[in-house]
Amino acid sequence: MGNCGSCNSCSGCGRELVLTKQEVALLDLLSQIPFLPVARKTDSAEPVSFEPAAEDTLLLQCLSRKGLISIDYDKPLGGGYGKEYDPYPIKGSFALTARGQQVLEQIEVWGMTEEI
Repeated sequence: MGNCGSCNSCSGCGRELVLTKQEVALLDLLSQIPFLPVARKTDSAEPVSFEPAAEDTLLLQCLSRKGLISIDYDKPLGGGYGKEYDPYPIKGSFALTARGQQVLEQIEVWGMTEEI
């Protein structure tokens, strides 16, 4: 597990990548739906998504730090925001990065090992 010192060992910079089941589920969802909505408040950098597999802010932040998704507030969806996004003035989208796609492909080919 890697630790670059700028976070609490997200494993995004080491040779070994550790993913939770929730992270893999969200990456898999993004392989089927390329862009999902995200929003934030003006006074906060925390991403908010109300999509079923992406409701955990920490999950989005970890995948972004690992370089597996990109969160782009300058790339809003055409009209894919439900009413729950209304309180959030800054709207954008998130998607797989090239690295995220590679990780999914490796999981498909090689599978995953579980650590206890």
